[in-house]
Amino acid sequence: QVQLVESGGGLVQAGGSLRLSCAASGLIFSMTTMGWYRQAPGKQRELVARITSGSSTTYADSVKGRFTISRDNTKNTLYLQMNSLKPEDTAVYYCNALIVLPTRREVWGQGTLVTVSS
Repeated sequence: QVQLVESGGGLVQAGGSLRLSCAASGLIFSMTTMGWYRQAPGKQRELVARITSGSSTTYADSVKGRFTISRDNTKNTLYLQMNSLKPEDTAVYYCNALIVLPTRREVWGQGTLVTVSS
C-alpha cells in the first residue's frame, strides 16, 4: 500500500520561506516520478513542480526561481523548498506519486496547508 505523508506547512509572512517534506512508503521511490501540487480556495488543483527518477525537474511558471523540488532516495523523501513566498502561494500542498506498474495510477498525500500573510 502506497502512502505519502506531507509535513512542513504553516503560516509565514510574505517574503519568508518554508520547506515541505513528503515521506513515501510502499513504492520503489527511487524509480518513481514525484510531484507537488497545490489547490487554493475556489481554484483547481495545479502542478507546482515535478521531479523524475533521473532528477529532471519541471516547474510552474509562477514558482520558477523561487521554489526548488528535490528528492532523497536514501530516505524515500520528497522536498519542496519555497522561498520568497507570496500571498498567492497560499494553498493546500499535495504530494503526488506517479505509479506505472503494474498499472498506471496516481497516489496523493493528505495535503499540508501553507498560508502566506501579507
